[in-house]
Amino acid sequence: MAGRWQIEFYETPDGRVPVEEWLEGLNSTKRRAAAAGLEMVLAVDGPAGCASPWGRHLGQGLFEFRLRHSGQEIRSIRGGPSASNVGLATPPEKVLLRIFCHAHGDRVILLLAAYDKGRDPSPRRQQRVISEARKRLREFKSR
Repeated sequence: MAGRWQIEFYETPDGRVPVEEWLEGLNSTKRRAAAAGLEMVLAVDGPAGCASPWGRHLGQGLFEFRLRHSGQEIRSIRGGPSASNVGLATPPEKVLLRIFCHAHGDRVILLLAAYDKGRDPSPRRQQRVISEARKRLREFKSR
C-alpha cells in the first residue's frame, strides 16, 4: 500500500480556514459524515476516488469530493466499525455535501471550499463555490 493521503485545510492570507469553519457550522450528523468521508475515503483514495461515485475531476487541478452517505453508512461501505442504529426513532438525515480539493506535494489533499448541496441545490450556488475554490487554488499556488 502506498500510504494514506494527508488532508490539509486551505488558509486565507488573513488566517481564516474556510472549510474548517464550514465543517464547524454543520449539524452533528453532517459533520460526522464529512469526518468519516475525509478519513475513510479521501485520505485513503486521494484524487483517484474521483473516478468513482465519490467525486469528479473539474480540471485545472481541482476536484470535487461528493458525500451522499451518513457517517455510519460510509463506515459500513468502507469496512470500518459502525455505530448501532438501535433505538433511533427517525430515519437518518439526508447528506449531500460537496468539498472542492487539490492534490499536491507528497500525497497531500488541500481542502479549498465546501457547501451543503442538500440545503442549496442550485447550479448557480455550485458554480459560485467552484469559482471560489479556483480563486483560492490560484492564490495558494502563487505563494
